[in-house]
Amino acid sequence: MPMIDVTIPEGTLKPDAEAQLMKELSDILITHEGYSADNQVAQSVTVVFLHRPAAVFVAGKRAPFPWYRIVPSVPEGQYTDAKRRALVKDVTDAVVRADGGKFEDVSPHVWVFPTDVPDGQWGSRGRIIQLPEIHAFLSSDEREHAVGVERLKRHRRVKALEFLEGALDATRKGTD
Repeated sequence: MPMIDVTIPEGTLKPDAEAQLMKELSDILITHEGYSADNQVAQSVTVVFLHRPAAVFVAGKRAPFPWYRIVPSVPEGQYTDAKRRALVKDVTDAVVRADGGKFEDVSPHVWVFPTDVPDGQWGSRGRIIQLPEIHAFLSSDEREHAVGVERLKRHRRVKALEFLEGALDATRKGTD
């Protein structure tokens, strides 16, 4: 059940290019979560919120060119570091295509913030829905619940190991 917040000033893109970008962002997010872009269940719950700032300022002055801010949010456990890097690259490429400019000119103005919503904090239909239930729903197969459980366990193991490595590193540096 991915959500995407997209911030683009009004009139930045041609309407057709903007519509194509919204569709492409949805498809990118769905595929980076591990589902097929033509998964109708995933498509039906992938929501893009388009925000229109009146202006964007850089260093206190109105920006002379468009800035793009994209915040894809997914339940915890969906992204690995490699998936997050690939997602940022694919989203940036999609914005560059929609803008019609060159990568080297547009990409410095594209900010992508992949966000993991901690398990137990994703609410819909008046209740909390956890990753295993979401995974089973998007896969249209209750047996896939176990895949969601494993995905979340793997994610938490990786995060715990990163934390422990950081703590050990800090301890070693403290003894030098």
